[in-house]
Amino acid sequence: MTESEHRKAGTEDRPHLFIVSAPSGAGKTTLCRAVLEAMPDLVYSVSYTTRAPRPGERDGIDYHFIDAERFKQAIQQSRWAEWAEVHGNFYGTSADLIEDALRRGQDVLLDIDVQGAQSISGRYPEHSITIFIRPPDMDALRRRLESRQTDSPAVIERRLRNAEQEMAQMHRYRHVIVNDVLEKAIGELIGVIRSYRSSDPAGGVTGVSR
Repeated sequence: MTESEHRKAGTEDRPHLFIVSAPSGAGKTTLCRAVLEAMPDLVYSVSYTTRAPRPGERDGIDYHFIDAERFKQAIQQSRWAEWAEVHGNFYGTSADLIEDALRRGQDVLLDIDVQGAQSISGRYPEHSITIFIRPPDMDALRRRLESRQTDSPAVIERRLRNAEQEMAQMHRYRHVIVNDVLEKAIGELIGVIRSYRSSDPAGGVTGVSR
């Protein structure tokens, strides 16, 4: 997308929701951390979950860990911009955080799944910039999942099946980035985000898009 096309879309005059999705193992978390290091003024939306923390996860940084009763209360109070139940656990994105940031004119980075991305972009269509991170191929994704040594073979197979379903939805995203070489993918993701941020002095159009 060219700079003039951004202007025609009016995206330079409003805060953005940069919605990043990817199959498990595609490197989304690593890429988002690199974006936040490059642009620390971005608001990062930390998701809420009712599942137990995994080893090394920190409350308020990786997730906000809350109990199911509190999560369900927030559903009744319409406090989630999107939420879902996955394998018996709830996951949600705070509507308060997003709407407070938009009111202040701040851009937000969201690391959420395909279902959540559709919900957020449907609720805030004029602010949403959707970006899908994909592996170079399914064999590479399998190798990455196996190399983590955190999941059983059955769980890896389930993640691969889910990945195929998620990748079938990537045509819905405005930008698709292939994470083959990590540093290259980081540069492309930062370039896409900067191309929308007219206030970013390092901004520029990269041409990285589907």
